[in-house]
Amino acid sequence: MNQFLPVSKQDMEERGWYWYDFLVITGDAYVDHPTFGPAIISRVLEDEGFRVAVLAQPDWHSAEAFAAMGRPRLGVMLSAGNIDSMVAHYTAAKKRRHDDAYSPGNRAGLRPDRATIVYSNRVREAFGDIPLIIGGLEASLRRYAHYDYWEDKVRRSILVDSQADLLTYGMGERATREIAKRLAKKEPIASITDVKGTCFLAASPEECAYPRVEVASFEEVSRDKRAYALANQVEYDEHDPIRGRAIVQRHGERYVIANPPAMPLNTAELDAVAELPYTREPHPMYDAMGGVPAIEEVRFSVAHNRGCFGACNFCSLAFHQGRMITSRSHESVIREVKMLTEHPLFKGYIHDVGGPTANFRHPSCAKQLQHGLCKNRACLAPTPCPNLDADHSDYLKLLRELRAIPGVKKIFIRSGIRYDYMLEDKSGEFFAELVKYHVSGQLKVAPEHCVNGVLDYMGKPHIEVYEKFKHKYDRLNQKYGKEQYVVPYLMSSHPGCTLQDAVKLAEWLNRTGRQPEQVQDFYPTPGTLSTCMYYTGLDPRTMKPVYVPTDAHDKAMQRALMQWKRPDKRALVLEALRKAGREDLIGYGKECLLRPVRPGAGEGDAPGGRGEKRTQTSRRESRGGKPRLKQAGLRGEHNESPAKRKAGWAKPKPKKNARKK
Repeated sequence: MNQFLPVSKQDMEERGWYWYDFLVITGDAYVDHPTFGPAIISRVLEDEGFRVAVLAQPDWHSAEAFAAMGRPRLGVMLSAGNIDSMVAHYTAAKKRRHDDAYSPGNRAGLRPDRATIVYSNRVREAFGDIPLIIGGLEASLRRYAHYDYWEDKVRRSILVDSQADLLTYGMGERATREIAKRLAKKEPIASITDVKGTCFLAASPEECAYPRVEVASFEEVSRDKRAYALANQVEYDEHDPIRGRAIVQRHGERYVIANPPAMPLNTAELDAVAELPYTREPHPMYDAMGGVPAIEEVRFSVAHNRGCFGACNFCSLAFHQGRMITSRSHESVIREVKMLTEHPLFKGYIHDVGGPTANFRHPSCAKQLQHGLCKNRACLAPTPCPNLDADHSDYLKLLRELRAIPGVKKIFIRSGIRYDYMLEDKSGEFFAELVKYHVSGQLKVAPEHCVNGVLDYMGKPHIEVYEKFKHKYDRLNQKYGKEQYVVPYLMSSHPGCTLQDAVKLAEWLNRTGRQPEQVQDFYPTPGTLSTCMYYTGLDPRTMKPVYVPTDAHDKAMQRALMQWKRPDKRALVLEALRKAGREDLIGYGKECLLRPVRPGAGEGDAPGGRGEKRTQTSRRESRGGKPRLKQAGLRGEHNESPAKRKAGWAKPKPKKNARKK
């Protein structure tokens, strides 16, 4: 049976360890599963023959917890966890979250804000000048001077603020192995400056070992938004393992040097990493605290690929994992699924066979293997590239093999289908089998908006593509006798989205008969092109101005328009329609969003007190008929409830047997 790595001095002593090589610190609970970055790095180091201990969610108020297992022989590797600590703690409205799926018992507050910086400072207190390497998503996306949404200002590279020696960005297995081997050979950390996929601080740009490009300094991008946008675009363009150059950015008297990205792992290497001896469970020390909720989404899921050439502008994947696709072999995935069927909790359902985008299984075109991905061209949006290879046959074959494994009842695909890519596969076989075998009642896809101008700023395909997909999906469900639905993810307040655009989205939702239960405001996370637009008011791809909704009330109106039927949103929707000059959408027609205000009622009140449900009267009147007295939501005065009579909405109804005076 696989063992967890030591998490205490006692664990090390039970193994007969009186020294160890690396301490891996994480802001998440310790979940030894291959979808948790710190677990992967820990097992990669162990696989190289190093002794590794794990320190998960340490008490950061002093250095005591950091020194509890003693000083590691070679160094400390540190991550804030699977997501940025500020995103983990705050909503897009900057409100504190009340839970944390990556912590035991879903409990919030077990890691600090800006965990990478805080943990790094405590490591320095505990161990002084020990080699300190930071990584993970938080470090990766903050490797350059970056706009910080929570402080509403440009912050320095996290490498400067953390006092770390090196920063690994992207998927860090290659860099981790090389750094660890060189430290084991007694090479000083200060001389390890040529590892691809890492950043270091230098006194001069001449210390860079690769062809390089210099972007505007931290000081310049802090005061000049145009300089920030130009720098951000260069940083994005050069994030390519084949053609990418090193990037240099001055911070005061020193320079942050980001070496070119490391090459993605090939199939054999990806198989090896996926099949390291993970326990695939949270550490048992969390059992009494209610376990770690994040495991439930991935316990019976399989990641078969890495990378995403979808390159949505608001998504950090392109800037972290990169746009080049690599995938595991069929044999490796089959071995993993067979292993899952033996799990005591397995009930026959594989929850996902996916990755960043489930139906990407190979590079988007053959050209990129030699020349890298195109600098000024997205593979899919606004229209698919003519060189796009949309063949789904390998993924389809893999799914068929997995369905045939004894004990597997059903395999779902939940981690994001790119429907525009799927539509480019002319055979249609994958689409058909997706509908027949791999949907769990609802298929979640992400059109994000319906206005093509907004979609262009998002880097998404135009709405006609989604509508074509939806039409075909419905026909296939009808053909195979399935009652399955599409759940579209939508976003409000993205740069480029005006209030008029938000009204058009509400109209589109009304026409299509949908209203989302949950909506997502645009969240400006570090490093993305959309965040650059949000901060600078410029599209870095064209350097043209872009409208940005930043006022909290304006954003609230955009969000409310997506849920116009909710009574508690009526006042905001009414204000938005008036402000947008769309009072034509207040009425009784089927295209209207709001019903008129009842005489004597406040403007913020829903008519009849029953919200914005379409009533029998409104339906009848919209067809030109006479209104009925008795109706649902707008009833006659003699049919009102006691609560409404008390509130003065109606006259009291006479009692049947009342004595005549």
